[in-house]
Amino acid sequence: MSPAPSRFPIAAACLATACLATGLGAAAAGGQQFVDETATRFPTPAATDYSNQATVGDLDGDGDLDLVFANGGNFASPGSPQVQRVYVNDGTGVFTDESAARLGFSALARGAELGDVDGDGDLDLVFAQDFDRQPALFVNDGNGFFTDVTAEQLPALPLSSSRAQFGDIDNDGDLDLYLTNGVGSRFGCGQYQVWVNDGLGTFVDETAARHPIENVCENMDCIFGDVDNDFDLDVRTGSTGAANSRLYVNDGAGVFALSTSIPADNNAYSYDFGDIDGDGDLDLLGANANPSSLGELLLLNDGTGSFTDVSNRLDPNPSEDDNDSKFFDYDDDGDLDLVIARLGGTSEKVYENDGDGNFVLVPGVIQAVSDSSLDLVVADFDGDGRLDVVTAQGESGSFVNRIYVNGGPADDRAPRIVATEVPADPQPGEPFYVVRALVLDDMTSDRNFFDRGVTLHYSVDGGAELEAAMRYSGGQVYRGLVPGQESGALVEYFVTARDWADNLGTGAAQSFHVGGIFADGFESGDTSAWSLTVP
Repeated sequence: MSPAPSRFPIAAACLATACLATGLGAAAAGGQQFVDETATRFPTPAATDYSNQATVGDLDGDGDLDLVFANGGNFASPGSPQVQRVYVNDGTGVFTDESAARLGFSALARGAELGDVDGDGDLDLVFAQDFDRQPALFVNDGNGFFTDVTAEQLPALPLSSSRAQFGDIDNDGDLDLYLTNGVGSRFGCGQYQVWVNDGLGTFVDETAARHPIENVCENMDCIFGDVDNDFDLDVRTGSTGAANSRLYVNDGAGVFALSTSIPADNNAYSYDFGDIDGDGDLDLLGANANPSSLGELLLLNDGTGSFTDVSNRLDPNPSEDDNDSKFFDYDDDGDLDLVIARLGGTSEKVYENDGDGNFVLVPGVIQAVSDSSLDLVVADFDGDGRLDVVTAQGESGSFVNRIYVNGGPADDRAPRIVATEVPADPQPGEPFYVVRALVLDDMTSDRNFFDRGVTLHYSVDGGAELEAAMRYSGGQVYRGLVPGQESGALVEYFVTARDWADNLGTGAAQSFHVGGIFADGFESGDTSAWSLTVP
């Protein structure tokens, strides 16, 4: 079934303002496209924290993207706790430091991540702390002011953690926590942690029941993604220890098993998922992770979660001390390009994708600044439809976090709904039927892309179109609910996704009968009725 205009009046096109911005910005392509505007957009005097990671989200619900920096800790020794920075956006990409008023927290934080842990529609905040300290959880009041609920809502376990990631691992509609861990410091050997949400934002340690028990050393990163297109969250970890990075595959109920379908690496500081060849599955970039050269490790997914080393597709791929990366379509040609954060050197690195997943370094696209970037994020901070770049600085140099503003073409490409789930066995009497979708856009972060709404549109027995907001589950997965229906009811549905530039993508239509036969002839429970559509 295709969405019929008479019943589903959805416009899958960019807004006129975004399209106009594309035409105006295109002239900037081919020259220096990303300009350092730290002095005029970030608070002054500049903070000189040891920043390990940045995370992005609309903290105060005003429709623009704010920043949180995870600060503190020397490279291999604790050092002194530092203020965790909250930078609030005025809507034009100019930021005010409101850390004291909104958070008031000092720590030895290696990672920070945002997620709605209590289902109230706003972004809460977790910090991963190194050197045997408890992670910290803060709940948002809806206006971007945070309350420390660590003592009441997190297990009382000290960890040496570099990253904490939110994801709905067990498909129950709430965000659980996955954390890296060492002993003594992140360079020690420790057990990865799985903490499960009770639905209200209180977490219980269920590591022993849900995760392989093994001490893994030198843990630097973890990231969720559905690598095998089965609508549940798998996890990739990164380690600076030789062959210590892991890929754990989810059985659908939130129990992880070690996968061996991925090449060994070495000295990985971070991993990022992105669909580099447009085939709808998640490929991987490991910063500094190539075991033969200590360049980048580029891994191509065959769609089943089995990866092949295609690092030779990066030209050049030198041995440099790189710490992070993000995929983004900087030239708006419909494929994912790449920006890499350098520790030292004269600038970050931008690689252009030819559309088939072959990357060539493009010198001069980003302004040359000699600093020490430990982390990097891309997002449209000034509301012009273009993806800007922010770097987090530590270890050496000036310790001044930076923002590079994009003067190139604006985003006029809609998100892709690459797969939509059909419930396996919808029965009458159930309170609801879960529908999940895999959605990709022209940028990546630890939370996929920044969206202005992913929506499930459905009708029952040919009736009026109804809508349900889909909640973010982690990786590229979004989850919506259709209310329970009587036996034999025909449910028809599709998914739309709107990105931060207001481009709207529409997925393929799907349907199922309750307690009977799918409209396309598949029997209830036959998962071959799932759709995988790659536009």
